Amino acid sequence: MKFLVALAFLAILASLGSALFFMMRGKGDDQARGKRMAWALTARVAFSILLFLCVLLAWKLGYIHPTGLPVTSN
Repeated sequence: MKFLVALAFLAILASLGSALFFMMRGKGDDQARGKRMAWALTARVAFSILLFLCVLLAWKLGYIHPTGLPVTSN
């Protein structure tokens, strides 16, 4: 599970980086550059949703357990 979460975070960062690259690149067709940047940002949203669903599924199947904050009595 840790490997899947780390891989998803790397995919999210890679798509953010590629969107930044397409945004900052000054040469070329603006419309094509905008489409590639929009695709990269769409991929980031898709990876984020996939990560959330995988964590939710892992919780439902019992692979991960919420720990919460420790309760202290005064």
